[in-house]
Amino acid sequence: MTGLRDNRDPGAALMARLDELAAFTDEPGRLTRLFLSPSHKRAVAQVIAWMRAAGMTATLDDVGNVRGRYEGATPGAPALLLGSHIDTVRDAGRYDGTLGVMLAIAVVAELDRRGERLPFAVDVLAFGDEEGVRFPTTLSGSRAMTGAFDPATLACADGEGVTLEAALRGFGCDPAGIRALAYPPGAALAYVEAHIEQGPVLQARGAALGVVTAINGATRFRVVVEGVAGHAGTVPMAIRSDALAGAAEMILAVEARARGEEDLVATVGQVAVEPGAVNVIPGAARFTIDMRAPDDAQRRAAVADVEAACRAIAERRGLALAMERAHDAPAVACDPRLVAMLAKSVAREGGAPIRLPSGAGHDAMAMARLCPSAMLFVRCRDGISHNPAEAITAEDAGAAFAALLDFVRRFDPSALTR
Repeated sequence: MTGLRDNRDPGAALMARLDELAAFTDEPGRLTRLFLSPSHKRAVAQVIAWMRAAGMTATLDDVGNVRGRYEGATPGAPALLLGSHIDTVRDAGRYDGTLGVMLAIAVVAELDRRGERLPFAVDVLAFGDEEGVRFPTTLSGSRAMTGAFDPATLACADGEGVTLEAALRGFGCDPAGIRALAYPPGAALAYVEAHIEQGPVLQARGAALGVVTAINGATRFRVVVEGVAGHAGTVPMAIRSDALAGAAEMILAVEARARGEEDLVATVGQVAVEPGAVNVIPGAARFTIDMRAPDDAQRRAAVADVEAACRAIAERRGLALAMERAHDAPAVACDPRLVAMLAKSVAREGGAPIRLPSGAGHDAMAMARLCPSAMLFVRCRDGISHNPAEAITAEDAGAAFAALLDFVRRFDPSALTR
């Protein structure tokens, strides 16, 4: 087992820890660690051991999170919260989420090595359900910390028919205890999450670290376009009602709208055609739209424009159109005071404090309901994530460790009330 108490090369030590954690998988040959799976159980045991070795008390809570605590100079003081998640997507990379947990543990280990007790406690949180792969719900761990956990989600079932409630019980958790997990008022001072960027901006800017200004809001649609199926050889082009051709024009309209505005992104990630035969004009086409932006007004305006464009295309082509809004989540702004503190820590450690939005969702979105929240991004190669090719360098991991340690040691809770 690697140690994090020798700080001569914290980046290399972090990379070794991350390699060890990546060995906990349910699929030999690739990293798949779903919420409440056997590999998640083994990872929990290892993370608890690492937290305790770093000087923390650590336990598994009733929603599947690992919760470590490093007391301040006064036991029971309010806490600065650090953390991220340890679940993965299928065939994942080894840094998404886990980097933030290992960085937080490393920072506490360094405080303990120095014998430092701060005017506040430090809680390290390793959330179990951020990716939302196994069950049709997500952020259950962070929502429980804020008191926003929805008990109705306990009835959600995975692909094998196992409910979330049953899986929690099998994991050693008591769903009846979830309500008690929320931090009481005043107990959480702030939440900071370190995470790989999952995008190419920092690499393009030549920067190891970035400070997140906001987490994008997102709107998703399920779109159905209906035309008339017909023989590919006998129906003249001028009188066809080709659902796929109409859908293709709509998809290009989605792309064009997003290309025309900075920070706005839009993706069509799924397309299906019926009847799907080589010699039949498509009678129906289905596709999804995912639109995101760090500003809600910007996103709403773009969504309205895309809806109008799709309806105009359908009308002109004589097609039926149904657009179902499947998801609508507001943007979450990071606390500007925490952003400024993190930027100063990055600068003190020799980095350029690049500020950027997050296009992906994170536990920080849920935690912002509880307390001021912010994120530190770490450069990842080519912006690749949710992929075995996900990669960071030991040098960048070391830079993140130094910046986060500086932030924690200098953190002034009173700055959040001024």
